[in-house]
Amino acid sequence: MTPTPKPVQAPQQRAGALIMPSGWPCCDLFKLFPEEARWQFYEWVKQQRAFLEKHGWIFEEAYDQYVRRVTEELDL
Repeated sequence: MTPTPKPVQAPQQRAGALIMPSGWPCCDLFKLFPEEARWQFYEWVKQQRAFLEKHGWIFEEAYDQYVRRVTEELDL
């Protein structure tokens, strides 16, 4: 008998909460900026995520995955 893989469980949506899809924000275009500007943008996107989470937004992407993706996109 072949086991059926478990489907990826979608985040639970609380009443009134918005779910932000993974991949937001996309930072690829900022690779063209100097490193100092990319670090400033990195700090800004982390602050934006914290602000949105504080106000009830739910992210599909775990925080560690988010940081890893953003630093790779910014080439940091």
